[in-house]
Amino acid sequence: MTVAVTGATGQLGRLVIAGLKDKMAASDIIALARSPEKAADLGVTARKADYDAPETLAPALAGVDTLLLISGSEIGQRTAQHRAVIDAAKSAGVGHIVYTSLLRADTSPMSLAVEHRETEALIKASGLTYTILRNGWYTENYTGSVPGAVQAGALVGSAGDGRISSAARADYADAAVAVLTAGDHVGKTYELAGDSAYTLSDLAAEVSTQTGKTIPYQNLPQDEYAKILVSVGLPEGFAGALASFDVDASQGALFHDGRDLSDLIGRPTTPLSTSVSEALA
Repeated sequence: MTVAVTGATGQLGRLVIAGLKDKMAASDIIALARSPEKAADLGVTARKADYDAPETLAPALAGVDTLLLISGSEIGQRTAQHRAVIDAAKSAGVGHIVYTSLLRADTSPMSLAVEHRETEALIKASGLTYTILRNGWYTENYTGSVPGAVQAGALVGSAGDGRISSAARADYADAAVAVLTAGDHVGKTYELAGDSAYTLSDLAAEVSTQTGKTIPYQNLPQDEYAKILVSVGLPEGFAGALASFDVDASQGALFHDGRDLSDLIGRPTTPLSTSVSEALA
């Protein structure tokens, strides 16, 4: 069986490729990337696959049995990009497609959910067999700001007391590897989230414990938080989107108490304390 992974040089893609190499022959793994030269260190065949150059996609998928479609990162362009990949997969004779969607994409209030809903519908209409991995939030989305919070003396956000059931990126990668390499997952949709939920106040408390400094959580109005994100260098549109995601989190959009993720990977998801420790290292 030949498995191909889109976005293979991204953070999630690299982890998936590494995990696949532990489970199957490297010769049966294909890394798909916009710039294949960036995949040279992955130790597998790399092929050019550019979402915005559809003519590259079908040749890149030749001989592929199962495709992991890691959702693109360009918000607003993803439905069209994903449609191009799905169409190419059909024409290339790919047998099965696995897609990284969003937690509860069918009902989520998050603006991010729209393109995921549209992509899920395209996959189901394609005639290909499929598995949907609805990934919750990556813990790294929050712990990435931990060093800055320590420096500033406070963690800021707009998530209020919303509980966040995130998991480490490596946990989601392991789930993808499990689905790609073992068991019958055809037609299944998995809601993937961390075993334990936390608030941003809990995150600040964990940072305080590990650093020995008092790092409070300061909750801000959405527009004020967006301005802070712009002030540290984020583009205005992206900053606004991140702030809106926090508000969604305050209303429960990132909370889930299912165990699909830990069941798939056969172990508990990575504890928040471990992710904080890695962020501080």
